[in-house]
Amino acid sequence: MLGRPAEDNALWVVADSGQGQTRLLLDCGARVLDALPFAEVQATDHLLLSHLHMDHVGGFDDFFRATFDRPAPTHAWGPPGTARILGHRFQGFWWNHAPELRGQWVVHDVHDTYVQAFRFEAHETFAVAHDAGTRAHDGTILTTPEVTVQAVPLEHHGRSLGFILREPDRARVNTAALTGLGLRPGPWLAALKSGVTGQIDVNGQPHDADNLRAALLDREAGDSVAYLTDFLLDAAQHARLAPLLRDVQMLYAEAQYAPADQELATRHEHTTVTQVAALAHAAGVPALTLLHLSRRYRPEDWAVMLHAAQAIHPNAPFPDGWLDA
Repeated sequence: MLGRPAEDNALWVVADSGQGQTRLLLDCGARVLDALPFAEVQATDHLLLSHLHMDHVGGFDDFFRATFDRPAPTHAWGPPGTARILGHRFQGFWWNHAPELRGQWVVHDVHDTYVQAFRFEAHETFAVAHDAGTRAHDGTILTTPEVTVQAVPLEHHGRSLGFILREPDRARVNTAALTGLGLRPGPWLAALKSGVTGQIDVNGQPHDADNLRAALLDREAGDSVAYLTDFLLDAAQHARLAPLLRDVQMLYAEAQYAPADQELATRHEHTTVTQVAALAHAAGVPALTLLHLSRRYRPEDWAVMLHAAQAIHPNAPFPDGWLDA
């Protein structure tokens, strides 16, 4: 988690398969990048914006400064209108060396059933929103070798987006089975995990890859995390969202209001700490981290809010150090 209590927050994720990494930044509020090394920010592949309210994009200029001319394209994802708004942000600078620049941004407007992409080139001073195609989606908007990203439509005086990130299932070698077959480990195991078919050379002896895979490899689910912030959570939305979170291991969710301010939360289409705790409990999410506290509360109120959430979902802390802030 990035940011401080009662200030702008964001979630920083590095999906690491051992063979490669995908870096993702979920929201980009003011000063949330202060804790990250510049090189890590510059290496970020995907910026996922829940929506374009100021407290979720107030740090965009810092992010853009680090990434506008990096060698690889930078991808931004957000609700409809994201490309139009970021296009204006791109134009807020004097591009006196533009012909020498090589950076590229692809901005994806995520609609409920399709994604519309626009490409911006640094050597053109980011002035043209090139049509980069439109494609249908079934919820999953992004897939890399390290992670898939599912967009979850949310209501926040318009469309906001939640995100569910999942690692691919992992293949683990059953060492007891390996010993039972009298086989020694070697590079062939990596080939087996990668899905090779037909005959495979195992220390000089041919074996059928499919038979070995069935005998030696156990599958286990990869890690998963959900990020939900700035959204209405009434009974209908609770019933819709709980099944979507059922296999998620960690939920990061806003805890904007205290339980006594339920009416205010509903009016502003935010949540209370007890509402998100009840959502995590109903979905069976093992761990919930509470974030995005309203500035209306004093530090002494935070512990009370936390205890109210933990009465419903015991494993529901604030990010490390927040109660010491």
